[in-house]
Amino acid sequence: MHHTLEVRGLRYAYPDGRQALRGVDFHIAPGERVALVGPNGAGKSTLMLQLNGILRGQGEVLIAGRRLTEDSLGEIRGLVGLVFQDPDDQLFSPTVFEDVAFGPLYAGLSEAEVRARVQRALSAVGMQDAAARVPHHLSGGEKKRVAIATVLAMEPEVLVLDEPTAGLDPRARRGLIQLLAGLPQTMLAATHDMHLVEELFPRTIVLDEGLVSADGPTAELLASPDLLQAHGLELQ
Repeated sequence: MHHTLEVRGLRYAYPDGRQALRGVDFHIAPGERVALVGPNGAGKSTLMLQLNGILRGQGEVLIAGRRLTEDSLGEIRGLVGLVFQDPDDQLFSPTVFEDVAFGPLYAGLSEAEVRARVQRALSAVGMQDAAARVPHHLSGGEKKRVAIATVLAMEPEVLVLDEPTAGLDPRARRGLIQLLAGLPQTMLAATHDMHLVEELFPRTIVLDEGLVSADGPTAELLASPDLLQAHGLELQ
């Protein structure tokens, strides 16, 4: 059995020489939901951008057994759905339909298949009636849902989410948690929202100063005040 996501010895230095990742190793089984936590500057966003080749460091990234290389980049980007922290980084078309259709169209799928995928993706996030709306006019929670739909339309194996609940009011946050709970994909989410971690992610990886400091059952990690304090994590 292959892992859905495997990272081996991943290192990355920014052009100014700062080491963001210093040898990260972990793997995630199919269907697993894993939270990625740690202080600001720990390397979480850098790590996520490596998983579909937006940034490229040393080491290996494997998705569904396929190694991320220059040749496999297109295929890997179809397998890894990256949802950015700010939906405005993901939504740029005049209508919701066009935003969600962009990836499948770009992948060369037929018009009928594109329409079917848009319908499925919008239904999955509870936005099936929003196809004709202007993304710019949506609420924060609605934008987040549509951003997830743009990724689901590519039918990825893995969902990688950067701060999924950031900036949402309590009702939108609750709705988003319910939405994520209902999706079948393997999931990795970087977040500071420890209640989200507790509720949705049975396993947690703690990243600090570019290294995995802890990796285990969420309940055990959250029950260790020393560990939480050591890595600047707070259960509000």
